[in-house]
Amino acid sequence: MCRSIKTLREPYTSDVTDAEIRAAALQYVRKISGFRAPAAHNAQAFDAAVTAVTAATKDLLEHLVVRSGPARAAHD
Repeated sequence: MCRSIKTLREPYTSDVTDAEIRAAALQYVRKISGFRAPAAHNAQAFDAAVTAVTAATKDLLEHLVVRSGPARAAHD
């Protein structure tokens, strides 16, 4: 969907910064809203959406469980 949003979870990247998470959130909100920079009357809603997506992304990354090896067979 948004080609400039990179994968932020391990093993693709480690030590993700708050700035990287916010940048991804900003790109997402820009894409779905159709605004690169919103007009003054939409700025508050736009900024609130970026903040909410940033928080949701942080929560997601904190709760993802990444398997560290190949899956084991059910009978092992």
